[in-house]
Amino acid sequence: MVRVQVIAIVTSLLFLANVAYLIHKGRLREEYAFIWIISTFFLIGFSVWREAFDTMAHLFGVYSPPNLIFTGAIFAVLIYLLHLSVTVSKMQQQNKTLAQHQALLQQKISQLKK
Repeated sequence: MVRVQVIAIVTSLLFLANVAYLIHKGRLREEYAFIWIISTFFLIGFSVWREAFDTMAHLFGVYSPPNLIFTGAIFAVLIYLLHLSVTVSKMQQQNKTLAQHQALLQQKISQLKK
């Protein structure tokens, strides 16, 4: 195995251990950790089987395997950003509704005190 492969595998395993630690401590929710775990397994797989890049590039008709990596990474980031935007939009609406309910409850409490 080439030194770069060993470094990539060790780094990927350390990253996977860090994700597991964050889940265990409650700092990272499982629904978000899933994408990181899947990504790490892809990294480990491509680190072990270096010819996978050439095979995948050939299947997709990409001239150079590194171009496939960057294209895939950009696509994955865009999908993840869309998911986070939807989540933030949903949370913003929930916060607005919660603030409105809280204001109504405050008004009722002040009316009951009078």
